[in-house]
Amino acid sequence: MSLPLKIALRYLKSKKTHNAVNIISIISICGVVVTTAALVCVLSVFNGFRGVIQERLSRLDPQVAVCPSVGKTMPDADSVLNVITSIDGVEKAMPVLEDQALAIYADYQMPVRLKGVPANYHEINAIDSTIVDGSYALKDDVSSFAVVGVGPAINLRMRADGLRMLQLYAPRRQGRVNLANPIDAFFSDSLFVSSIFQVQQNSYDQDLIFVPLDFARNLFDYDTQATQIEVKLHPGTSEKKVMEQISAKLGPSYQVKDRLMQQSESFRLVNVEKWVTFLLLAFIMLIATFNIISTLSLLIIEKDDSIATFQKLGATRQQITHIFVAEGWLIAMLGAVLGIVLGLLLCLGQQTFGWLRLSADPSQVIVAAYPVQVVWTDLVVVLLLVASIGFVTSLVTSTIMRRRLR
Repeated sequence: MSLPLKIALRYLKSKKTHNAVNIISIISICGVVVTTAALVCVLSVFNGFRGVIQERLSRLDPQVAVCPSVGKTMPDADSVLNVITSIDGVEKAMPVLEDQALAIYADYQMPVRLKGVPANYHEINAIDSTIVDGSYALKDDVSSFAVVGVGPAINLRMRADGLRMLQLYAPRRQGRVNLANPIDAFFSDSLFVSSIFQVQQNSYDQDLIFVPLDFARNLFDYDTQATQIEVKLHPGTSEKKVMEQISAKLGPSYQVKDRLMQQSESFRLVNVEKWVTFLLLAFIMLIATFNIISTLSLLIIEKDDSIATFQKLGATRQQITHIFVAEGWLIAMLGAVLGIVLGLLLCLGQQTFGWLRLSADPSQVIVAAYPVQVVWTDLVVVLLLVASIGFVTSLVTSTIMRRRLR
């Protein structure tokens, strides 16, 4: 340990001659502690909300999705499917077809997103665990069924009772519209409703309806086309590795996306809010470090006799300056370490006891208490922030000392 650092440690631990210096030193450290703990807690809460969103989306989003780079559909989905299933690590892959349609039930109607999927679609995601009315089924030996989101179910006054059929209309993709008979410009078909699902995510619950794949292809006038291939991987398989293999085999004509890429807008919004809040708290921390500069200024004045003694003993101006620069670093880093420890304890308490609860009705929200998830990279960012502010403090301290030692 260098001599300036040893002396700085002694100054930090020793009681100051003037009580005001002691008080300001404590305030300086507490300011860094509180803002550091706030940074850790706030970033962890945003991570928690990100985790909740990812968990909810993962119930219906596939692990990996393959879609065409240009256009809405891939012309020969079966050949693409064969290529994907031949890759090591792929457990299941299924084609899906999604497009807009008009849904009519009794006297009610609304535009919906219709998604045609294979009958065993529940094997690649957790759609059967989201059912709130009825039981999950897309086909049986006799009929085809629709699995309806809670949004269309409410708007169309629909229940999974099998007493009334859901009518679906889609415009013809080819041919001319006969103005004398406009209804002829639409394909139509109908099926019973087997169940109603709710994911508590607006993008799914608002207007999505699942139907059998062959039903959707007939309604939209397709044969072997699909808008997307959805992939489930074997447990423990590297998503990144499989995605690279799929991209290499299919070429640039297809896009390969993981769950984060499929819902990039949702996660981008959370990230923007997280780092904007981080910048605001960083600004507050920068203001709090002015207390450190005040503490060092008072300490320099108090240690005038000691500085004179160091000079008589042969200490250079640079060595004396380094003492107070190290003092500023020690105050900043001590506050950072204590703040991170305090923030981690608060996060652990929130995870265990759920002290802070959402003000909304618990029955209407996904989680009752603020979710918390600590990520070690956030702790590193906070430490780097404090270190950067400590560097600024050291520059100011160096300037003060140089002027005083002239």
